[in-house]
Amino acid sequence: QVQLVESGGGLVQAGGSLRLSCAAEGRTFSSYAMAWFRQTPGKEREFVSHVTRSARSTYYADSVKGRFTISRDNAKNTVYLQMNNLKPEDTADYYCAARARLGVSYIPSGYDYWGQGTQVTVSS
Repeated sequence: QVQLVESGGGLVQAGGSLRLSCAAEGRTFSSYAMAWFRQTPGKEREFVSHVTRSARSTYYADSVKGRFTISRDNAKNTVYLQMNNLKPEDTADYYCAARARLGVSYIPSGYDYWGQGTQVTVSS
């Protein structure tokens, strides 16, 4: 089992940047693929990005491609989401998630553990 704690959210103007962090507790962090999802009130949680166990491969939603970068540091048990050129439509609660199974998943049910979320607000 792994416990996930997100941080780094906040209020930023459009065009600005934020870096989200997700710290994992547990000695098996490197055995999990990691992802970021986001959710706004009344909407389903949507896929943002995924990084494989070794960080060899990354995946992005079309809406964030070229602006967001996912990375991980297995020595620090942490996954990051660097968000640049933020837009008001990026406003959401952002969640990190861990996946024990092989392969990438773009849906929330494909992940086994979740953090509590961190709020990102982008003002216009």
